[in-house]
Amino acid sequence: MKIAIVGYGKMGKMIERIALERGHEIGLRLDEFNNSNFEGITAENFAGIDAAIDFSVPHAAVGNIERISALGVNQVVGTTGWTNQMDHVRQVVESNKVGLVWSPNYSVGVNAFFRIVAEAAKLLSAKPEYEAWAWEIHHSAKKDAPSGTLLKLVDEMRKACYDRHVDVGSNRAGTIAGTHEIGFDSAADTITLRHTARSRDGFALGAVKAAEWIAGKQGFHEFGDIIF
Repeated sequence: MKIAIVGYGKMGKMIERIALERGHEIGLRLDEFNNSNFEGITAENFAGIDAAIDFSVPHAAVGNIERISALGVNQVVGTTGWTNQMDHVRQVVESNKVGLVWSPNYSVGVNAFFRIVAEAAKLLSAKPEYEAWAWEIHHSAKKDAPSGTLLKLVDEMRKACYDRHVDVGSNRAGTIAGTHEIGFDSAADTITLRHTARSRDGFALGAVKAAEWIAGKQGFHEFGDIIF
C-alpha cells in the first residue's frame, strides 16, 4: 500500500517504521510545517495514496477528515479530542463514499479491555452498592485530558446500562505510555480493572493493520469491531 501519514510526531514516526517493515510505502508526510492550514491536502499530493493514517492534533482532525474524504481517500484516525463531532464525521464519510476506521486507541489489548469493562459494568449496573471510578495517566506531552480512551471506557459503561455517577480523573507526567483503570467499590469489596501499555508500538501496529483492512472498503468502522 501507499500510505499518507497525517501528523508526523512520535506516533507518526512509529507508524512509518512499522508500515515500512510490513512492506508498505510512505507516499506523503504531513505535519505542522506543511499542513498548518490544510494546504498539504491536495489532489496532487494524495494521488495514488491508498490510505491516510491521522495522528495529528484535536483541532485539526475534523478538517483533515473532511478534506481527505473529499479526495476519495480512505482513512485511519487515531487523533482524539474531537468526538463531539462524531455524527458530522459519519455523515462526511458516508456522503463521500469512502472508508474510515476510528479508535481512540489502536492497541488490541485496550480494545479487549473496552469489552471487559463493559461486561463488568453490565453485571454491576443493577447493584447500587457499587460506585465506580475511571482514572488514567499519560506522558506529559499528551494534549487532551481525560484521554479519548478513558472517555470511551466510560461510554462503554454507559452503553452497558451503568447509569450512576462515574468519578473521572487524569494525570500527566513523564513519558508514561498510558495506564487506564476502572474500579468498582462497595462496603464489602473493591474490583479494579487496569490496562497498562508498555510502549506505543502496539498502537502504531494496530493503526497500520487498520489501514490494511480498510483498503477498498466503504463506511465508518470502529477498530474494536474489525479485530473481534
